Amino acid sequence: MTEDVQKHSVHTLVFRSLKRTHDMFVADHAKPVALDDTSHKVKMSAKLKADYGAILHMPVLKEGKDRPLGSDLHSTKNYGQPDDPEYLITGTHAYPSGPGVALTADTQMHRNPSEGGVHSLALALPPSQARLDASRTAAGITDIHRVAGGAERSHASHSHAMSLLEGGGTKNSTLMVRKAPTMPKPQWHAPWKLFRVISGHLGWVRSIAVEPGNQWFVTGAGDRTIKIWDLASGKLKLSLTGHISTVRGVAVSTRSPYLFSCGEDKQVKCWDLEYNKVIRHYHGHLSAVYDLDLHPTIDVLVTCSRDATARVWDIRSKANVHTLSGHTNTVATVRCQAAEPQIITGSHDSTIRLWDLIAGKTRATLTNHKKSVRALALHPRQYTFASGSADNIKQWTFPDGNFIQNLSGHNAIINAMAVNSDGVLVSGADNGTIHLWDWRTGYNFQRIHAAVQPGSLDSESGIFACVFDNSESRLITAEADKTIKVYKEDDTATEESHPINWKPEILKRKRF
Repeated sequence: MTEDVQKHSVHTLVFRSLKRTHDMFVADHAKPVALDDTSHKVKMSAKLKADYGAILHMPVLKEGKDRPLGSDLHSTKNYGQPDDPEYLITGTHAYPSGPGVALTADTQMHRNPSEGGVHSLALALPPSQARLDASRTAAGITDIHRVAGGAERSHASHSHAMSLLEGGGTKNSTLMVRKAPTMPKPQWHAPWKLFRVISGHLGWVRSIAVEPGNQWFVTGAGDRTIKIWDLASGKLKLSLTGHISTVRGVAVSTRSPYLFSCGEDKQVKCWDLEYNKVIRHYHGHLSAVYDLDLHPTIDVLVTCSRDATARVWDIRSKANVHTLSGHTNTVATVRCQAAEPQIITGSHDSTIRLWDLIAGKTRATLTNHKKSVRALALHPRQYTFASGSADNIKQWTFPDGNFIQNLSGHNAIINAMAVNSDGVLVSGADNGTIHLWDWRTGYNFQRIHAAVQPGSLDSESGIFACVFDNSESRLITAEADKTIKVYKEDDTATEESHPINWKPEILKRKRF
């Protein structure tokens, strides 16, 4: 019984305390504080002195009559300016001399010259000096007064003349009205449509390459075969067998009649297309080889693997020139170019590395991605590239890998990317979606989700590889429904029939 009484009494005390507190303060809840004129004047005086103290002594024209800056807001002080429009100017620098000139009794005060005198002075200055002065002066007296709250009271020509008088000034960001940056309007691109579906593989199609003459293309698949197809008709020309596991990468040489392939069987093969047989093996990788690329100007092959390394091979001697180690997880993709850096790799450790081919060492590591980097695409004309990950697509500049912008919206695991000279970037994802982007602005102008092959599961709709042919008029994709799909631009589309659904908005470019 005593315990019940004790509980009840504590509860009552707490409740009464809450009620007293509520009654005490409820009357003042959300009631604004009364405005005090004296406090407001002190506040405005301090603000004027802090922000505009350096130019408060300067007069401002008011239609033939002088009025000091801040006389509207700071009316407690009487400046008593003369009515003569040719008012006196005082300052730290003699006119028209610049900083560092000592003031004397003769040069301390100067009469404002006529407008004609100002123009003659501007013409007398050398062009470079006039440009320098125009860039160094922050704002004219009229601009400062407008920012302070007053209306504009002078013409632009007079404002420019006054800005020339204020020699030696530096830009002050608090006095400049900045316009928010807006996204530039993207270039119009014709929409792409499905043109042909090619069947023949018995497993997931994992890789594609187009030969330099643009007559045929080659694919590697999970059925352990490499197939060569006619590009114009889509008919099968040749099947190559030799791998004992999934073929993950293929590349056709531009310098010799060789085809290179790699797979999950740890093998890297060189095929002689005149005899259609393997003539070289490149041994060294300790696990599945996921991708390969050929150097465009020297006889070098670069492969990357699940053993967290990329290897540089001499094509003729089969020698392992470099083992590029540094990644801490599977290296999923590799790209080569003639300019520095000549090798770029993307890895499941969410980093991108730019390599020095001569030294065989990393020259830059890009850590902005938060998830695995499975795709890279080098722009054919610009010195830039893009990387694809499950978090977003990022664009970078060479040679140091400076970040440009994010391309967000393809919310899936991105396995493949390609970009053409027209500035169309294609990204293909694990869920079978293809997004097409304007390279310059990052605008997503089209999304495609092609139907899977009849008899396949809906889950088998992944895109594993994509490439433009050498004419850049066809886009070829390798998919999980065991098909190869060919897309082309819609020739009948115009900007009027397919307008850009573009809304200017604040440009958001995240650093990470």
